[in-house]
Amino acid sequence: MLGGDLVTKIKRAKLVSLRKQKSWSQKDVVNILSKEYGINITDSYYGMIEQGARNPTLRVGVAISKIFNVDIDDIFFEPQHNKMLC
Repeated sequence: MLGGDLVTKIKRAKLVSLRKQKSWSQKDVVNILSKEYGINITDSYYGMIEQGARNPTLRVGVAISKIFNVDIDDIFFEPQHNKMLC
């Protein structure tokens, strides 16, 4: 099983890859968030989200996943493994 930090790095690398596939800068994503979703965040904050240094709010995470047309779990959330208690 992968550790949480590694999973976060992999998922955030996917986020960066999705952005670069569209030839967008971080500023482009921030502008789309503002214009299409009414979400105002700084370029710096978005950069921290991509680096895994900050986690977006659910509203921001959902908007980012819509921008890139991916499931939010694919770029932000770690799988949860439930243990059955006896």
